[in-house]
Amino acid sequence: MLLLLSCRYGAKIRAPHALVMTFLFRSGSLQEKLRAILQATYTHSRNLASFVFTYKGLCALQSHLQGETYQVHSFLAAFIGGLLVFGNNSTINSQINMYLMSRILFALCRLGVEKGYIPEPRWEPSRLFNGLVWGLVLWLFEYHRPTLQPSLQSSMTYLYEDSNVWHDISDFLIYNKSRPSK
Repeated sequence: MLLLLSCRYGAKIRAPHALVMTFLFRSGSLQEKLRAILQATYTHSRNLASFVFTYKGLCALQSHLQGETYQVHSFLAAFIGGLLVFGNNSTINSQINMYLMSRILFALCRLGVEKGYIPEPRWEPSRLFNGLVWGLVLWLFEYHRPTLQPSLQSSMTYLYEDSNVWHDISDFLIYNKSRPSK
């Protein structure tokens, strides 16, 4: 049941993302696009289910061996699961890991404030953070593009370069990619 729920969740998360990204940025036949969507969905679901199974199994094993549960059990089980399941550098694993990293940084900052390691801000720091994020990503896109993940490069190319070209209403409704000269 655990594996089935994890697979279902992975498919629910990945399929819409893969559908949109594939039809926006990938070339090829409809069959190739559908195959890519199914492959991305399958990979995401399988990896998530494998990780959940590994994590929960290792947590249970550690608790059984030591007679009780400790906080370090969670970290060790997830660390081993992360190495085994998400350790290879694939596009799906990279996307999942980057998603998690952004959430972790926010959570660690909140934890630091909660524990008193970081002083409570007197003003809402999100404006500064948001400006910094967008300033850095556009600077990287404009001057160090190869350092960005390919899907981010595609999205930014679409937004900041392809949007400079306008042919007719189909550019807005379908896709405004530069057309070859006749």
